Amino acid sequence: MAPKNQARQAREARERLRLYQARQGLHDRRRKRRVRDNIVAAGVLVVVAGLATGSQLVHASQSTPAASASASASAGATPSSTPSPTATDADTGDVPSKSIADNATWDGTLTLNKVVTLGIELDGAKAPQATSVEIDLIRKSFYDGTNCHRLSVSEGAKFLQCGSANGDGTGDAGFQYGPLENVPSDGSYPAGTIAIARGSSPYSQTTQFFIVYGDTTLDGSTGGYTVVGKVTSGLADLERTITSKGIAAAGDDGTGEPKVPTTITGATIAEKK
Repeated sequence: MAPKNQARQAREARERLRLYQARQGLHDRRRKRRVRDNIVAAGVLVVVAGLATGSQLVHASQSTPAASASASASAGATPSSTPSPTATDADTGDVPSKSIADNATWDGTLTLNKVVTLGIELDGAKAPQATSVEIDLIRKSFYDGTNCHRLSVSEGAKFLQCGSANGDGTGDAGFQYGPLENVPSDGSYPAGTIAIARGSSPYSQTTQFFIVYGDTTLDGSTGGYTVVGKVTSGLADLERTITSKGIAAAGDDGTGEPKVPTTITGATIAEKK
């Protein structure tokens, strides 16, 4: 074989080896990059999962209503809402004017699951601020589609709590208000009472309320709860259809979600003639 041909073949062989080695190097780099990317991605997923879990834990801790000792309820259930961490002894946000209630009595209805219609009466004379808030929320259809997320079936503490924007005890209309009004001095809330749930501050009332379906006694040492009105009809239907079915899973304070999922499907209000 001529020396030129041998030299050319040698060059071609070296070029083929170089290309092969280059391809192998590229393959190795890609493989290492995939491994690295997978490790990074896994790390990101762990972080994201950790953040998600953390947020769920925060959400869960925020949505779990606080419980304090009740005067007679064996489980110590109280109708508490979750106030903003910045709640103070002053109104926050755009609170509806207390003049809306017009010092008058207001009649209306509250429909649950389209089948239970409660007649309601709100007292604008004894609880003008709370009544004004409820009138404004009902007029704006705030409650439509929200859930009644909490039921207490303890002896001496029988109430259904409703009105959170997110349907799980969290969320409101962007305001908190006070002071407490028309609070029973003896801590007694007779069957049919409609009262406003709250957190630790008297100015942490928001959109949540509770319906007492059986005579209830609540601890008044922290101030008690504003009685805004009463149920005038339909309470027996509420008990038969919803509250008598019990709780899906009771928490530490003996309360929990109603076994029958309960949604507010309508609400009306008008000044009593």
